[in-house]
Amino acid sequence: MPEASFFTDMLQSITDHGRQLLFSGSRNTQAAAKADLETLCEMLLSSRGEASGMALAAEILDRWGALGSEGAQKFFYMLQQKFGPDTARLDRAIEDYRTDKSSAAVIALHQAAEPRRQELLRRLNHAPNGTATLVRMRQQLLASKDRSEAYHALDADFTHLFGSWFNRGFLTLRPIDWTTPAYILEKIIRYEAVHEIAGWEELRRRLAPADRRCFAFFHPRLADEPLVFVEVALTRSVPKAIADVLDEGREQIHADEATTAVFYSISNCQDGLRGISFGNFLIKQVVEDLRKDLPGLKNFVTLSPVPGFARWLASVRATGDRSLSGAALETLTLLDDPNWPGRESSAAEVERVLLPLAARYFLTERTPEGRPVDPVARFHLGNGARLERVNFLGDRSPKAMQQAHGLMVNYLYKLDDIVANHEALAQRGEVIASPAVKSLLSQSDEGRRGGNGQQGSRAFAQLMNSTLGGGRK
Repeated sequence: MPEASFFTDMLQSITDHGRQLLFSGSRNTQAAAKADLETLCEMLLSSRGEASGMALAAEILDRWGALGSEGAQKFFYMLQQKFGPDTARLDRAIEDYRTDKSSAAVIALHQAAEPRRQELLRRLNHAPNGTATLVRMRQQLLASKDRSEAYHALDADFTHLFGSWFNRGFLTLRPIDWTTPAYILEKIIRYEAVHEIAGWEELRRRLAPADRRCFAFFHPRLADEPLVFVEVALTRSVPKAIADVLDEGREQIHADEATTAVFYSISNCQDGLRGISFGNFLIKQVVEDLRKDLPGLKNFVTLSPVPGFARWLASVRATGDRSLSGAALETLTLLDDPNWPGRESSAAEVERVLLPLAARYFLTERTPEGRPVDPVARFHLGNGARLERVNFLGDRSPKAMQQAHGLMVNYLYKLDDIVANHEALAQRGEVIASPAVKSLLSQSDEGRRGGNGQQGSRAFAQLMNSTLGGGRK
């Protein structure tokens, strides 16, 4: 029996025994069975027995799972209002620290400042399938319309705990191929977020050929649920368009003929783990594994979407940006015709104006925190990649045309430069880009370098952060 399965069965056995003790027989246990969720949560926090604690945790999670959306919102409100820090204890700890700055006082202050719901969530995690249920719980929390200060405090507790529970040290990297069990392959089809997989035959084309690879991170408490996966194409050159990678009639090569590994899709699978970063570890681990298996690989690049570009460009056009000439604004009206890519003259005019604007979008536009406005750019540039090339009409799918007017980009992972590139962005806010990308700025009508971009970019960046906070690369 696999170790994870044995451990799950053992937890279930302990929980079942605890439920028999807790919810049957005596007057007290009958009262427990009738208790509301708040009372059960208080009982769980005061519980000292392992079996009874797991039984209470399982009972709470079972009841939570049966709640409708309104009931779930009331549950979250209860966690916010009833299970925050013990304010009286916190006040005493603050006063003690003011007069005694010893290590013991610091520890006492730290313990008093922790909301009680953090310990509650830890104990709920002891239930069978507790981790998976808590991930779904946060997914529902993120989907709620509540954006109050209390909501952010509750989400911060989830994020804090998940950051520890899903630490890189607990994750395992597994190759995904055509021999992987079907119940996992079904999830790869379902979770693919960048380039839709239409069905089993298309999945086979992405996994079975010798020049294709796929890797995923898994967690022992979510053994059959990928957390994030990356699809890789092994090629002889850096592709400019997704059709070069996914076209059914493309030329296939042997893996040892490849010089380039192309990361063309990275998908986060669990919405409840949004904001818990796995992709950066995944890429670096996959690069190391591929280098060992295929020493002929020299280049590690992405072929990435630009999910925020069209919205940003719409804001530039709407404000009548003074840095753009009337001719450039007139050319941009071609984008309003969905058939413009099919007309050679229109496409050439759009390319002339669009690529310099794309360079501005990546190199000079910033969020209020001074970071690149594009979420995928933040991910790869933050990992130490270099912005290598902007590809005009790299993806003509309806989704890409709507999000980016067809633009795709290549980010280059050069191992010797990753640390320096990361530090340049983190310390100086500098986006490291190839000379070809930098030269596009000089072609722009704005002729503007540096700064925080045009008026309204801060509001745009805040909107992008709220709507594109997932992890699709």
